[in-house]
Amino acid sequence: MTSAVRCVALGAVLSLGACARNEPPSATGTIEFTQTDVAASQPGRIVRVAVEEGAVVQAGDTIAVLSQTGLPQDIDQRRARVMAAESELRDLERGARPEELDRARAELRSAESDAERTASDSTRLARLLAAGGVSQSAFDAAAGAARVAGARRDAVRDALRLLEAGPRPDRVQAARAAVATARAQLAMGMAAAGDLVLLAPVDGQVLARHAEAGEVVAAGIPIVSLGDARHAWVRVYVTAPVVAALSIGDTIPVTIDGLEGRVFDGRVASIATTAEFTPRVALTERERADLLFGVRLEFTDSTGTLKAGLPATAVFSDRVRATGAPPDTSPPNSP
Repeated sequence: MTSAVRCVALGAVLSLGACARNEPPSATGTIEFTQTDVAASQPGRIVRVAVEEGAVVQAGDTIAVLSQTGLPQDIDQRRARVMAAESELRDLERGARPEELDRARAELRSAESDAERTASDSTRLARLLAAGGVSQSAFDAAAGAARVAGARRDAVRDALRLLEAGPRPDRVQAARAAVATARAQLAMGMAAAGDLVLLAPVDGQVLARHAEAGEVVAAGIPIVSLGDARHAWVRVYVTAPVVAALSIGDTIPVTIDGLEGRVFDGRVASIATTAEFTPRVALTERERADLLFGVRLEFTDSTGTLKAGLPATAVFSDRVRATGAPPDTSPPNSP
């Protein structure tokens, strides 16, 4: 390959200093955006897609709305369980109502009266039995009635004591746990409903719509792809001598096709550590000049001027040219 042909072959990616001695080396790439795929975390049917391709969106804008069969009814059931659990907890925390206490006290007074009366009857019949005035069966019936009345009195007294003491602490704690569980289940249902409304995670431009209203999509399937238009970037490929003169953070002037007269500052964000588009083993000086390294240049553009797909040309400094590609020492007509 002659020197002229060699310059043409490399010029598709890099304009070498060896081929244009009066111009600094340059490299061409294509403007790209960092892509973010917007997808639902659970399956659903798409109700609507709220954006069109090419639209500019802000973080938090609605991208798409999905639905799930039965989810609204499930949320209503969970909300009802929360209300029931909270009601039970309030009843336990308030304790017995005044009316319930009054009724229990009245029952105790009645039970005490019955117990006193039956005990008195049993004592009286015991004396009559000793004198032979009543039969044994009559006494036994009176004594049994006295025991029943006494047991009822004791039971009513214990019930009143429990009402006055209020619910046990463990029951109140269990009711509180039930309320917390019901609320957590409701929150899960509400979160599931919220996940069906897809919001833009970043400011950007709609690069593509992958689904339309009415379609059923699985969890994780992209519905819309967004590009971060504020942070565009371009990857160019340069020779080893150019890479040697670059450092992370360097600013490289970049021109954009269609935006003639404007120069954008591209910040060197990353430099490849391995060469591409060349044999793995470059033995000759000429082959070493063909080593190409990827360099990523990033832009900060809040105006939306940069568009994905525009060709961009990075022009490297005269310092890079001065230390750049080695001279082409091959004969003019060498193969």
